[in-house]
Amino acid sequence: MLDATLKTQLKAYLEKVVHPLELVASLDDSAKAREMQELLLEIAELSDKISLVERTEAGVRTPSFSINRAGSEIGVRFAAIPMGHEFTSLVLALLQVGGHTIKFDEAVIEQIRNLDGDYEFETFMSLTCHNCPDVVQALNAMSVINPRIKVTTIDGGLFVKEVEERQILAVPMMFLNGQHFGQGRTSVEEILAKLDTNAGVRQAAEISKKDVFDVLVVGGGPAGAAAAIYAARKGIRTGVLAERFGGQVLDTLSIENFISVKETEGPKFALALEQHVKEYDVDVMNTQRASKLAQVGKVVEIHTASGAVLKAKSVILATGARWREINVPGEKEYRNHGVAYCPHCDGPLFKGKRVAVIGGGNSGVEAAIDLAGLVKHVTLIEFGAELRADAVLQRKLRSLPNVTVIASAQTTEIHGDGKIVNGLSYTDRNTSVSHKVELEGVFVQIGLVPNTEWLKGTLALSRHGEIEVDARGQTSLPGVFAAGDVTTVPYKQIIIATGEGAKAALSAFDHLIRSDDAEVVEESAEKHALTA
Repeated sequence: MLDATLKTQLKAYLEKVVHPLELVASLDDSAKAREMQELLLEIAELSDKISLVERTEAGVRTPSFSINRAGSEIGVRFAAIPMGHEFTSLVLALLQVGGHTIKFDEAVIEQIRNLDGDYEFETFMSLTCHNCPDVVQALNAMSVINPRIKVTTIDGGLFVKEVEERQILAVPMMFLNGQHFGQGRTSVEEILAKLDTNAGVRQAAEISKKDVFDVLVVGGGPAGAAAAIYAARKGIRTGVLAERFGGQVLDTLSIENFISVKETEGPKFALALEQHVKEYDVDVMNTQRASKLAQVGKVVEIHTASGAVLKAKSVILATGARWREINVPGEKEYRNHGVAYCPHCDGPLFKGKRVAVIGGGNSGVEAAIDLAGLVKHVTLIEFGAELRADAVLQRKLRSLPNVTVIASAQTTEIHGDGKIVNGLSYTDRNTSVSHKVELEGVFVQIGLVPNTEWLKGTLALSRHGEIEVDARGQTSLPGVFAAGDVTTVPYKQIIIATGEGAKAALSAFDHLIRSDDAEVVEESAEKHALTA
């Protein structure tokens, strides 16, 4: 299963294994079991610290295997053949169970160790899901740190019957002790916040104690990261408050138009952003959602949903945008039960089924093309009279035999049986006649909506909810700047967001040195001793 190059690379990684490992395989007579056995044999041959044992265990899915630290309770289980996006998860599991250092902050490691209770996680994923590895790797690492946390990673494509019985129509999806725990990309900090209910209160108290920032960036996407780097390079006290560092980029599969980077994946790009920011003296406060902005004298206050209050002499708002909803009956009721927003993640769960894609722009047409290779039939519904996607994409779409395009159509309702989606209604905008399409899944791809609900009534927003900014990124409030997809700046592109973030930081610095506190800012810059 592994080619010569991959074997050479894996062998080098496995030299970092400290403790002997046992690969315990629970196999049946299926073709997938033979594939799993082949993979495990190849891994075992690459290190004298790894042995393979085959035995059937009661209550364990087959085919599956566990990676166990010999003579201990430490181990993780894969009910999957973790290739594709999950191969990195497999390598990390081998290293971490084998004693290699887990690269979490010490405070996070201590919090995991101190969790009191027994936790049994099941994570359903697909091998094409780019959001799944973060969840799998976070839970696996937690299991190694605290053996009372048991983890099984399950490939939905391998256990189709179980997926159907449990009505799993979105991945990653987590279950804890048999009950639904969460879905979607989730960081270790977010998982801990749900397990350790007092953590948020403790963290809010610590955040509120922080000194006044010269520049506080709200948002951790490309615009926020660029703003933080440019501000920190001025040597001033800089902080970043982010709900999840990386923002929308984390949900982007492929990036091919960021100049000088020929091709990369969203999660890799987001990790690079975070690592670059951490090269500087920037106080990053992750998994914190801003809920209120207020000006108190010369200071701007940012309140968080957790109850913390931060103060800053200037603020850069870079909260980005999220998938726009169609806001019709049935959408919220059947979210993750047939209504989805990520075709790359959830597409494999609809193999052989009928789906609709709502939206005829590039995202919608690309989704329809991708899904056509998996599902029985795709119906693409576009509100306008014509598709808005690039011509090359439209030609590809129309060449596919299992795709139907319906233009001038307004989606009016998503139907279901109370558990999962079974249909969609739309109105022909030319004739006003209503139609119903029987299907099992709906993928919504109609653009983005800015994350500005918490700012309404505080500063000037456009009719679309975007923050109005001038050429310098200045908002309607003195000392408050904005950058990226959350603003009125046209063309929502990563490269534009980074440039706007840099510009907003330079404008904020200019604002500070021209303010009454200019001397204080200069002292702060000297204290940080960074070269601009």
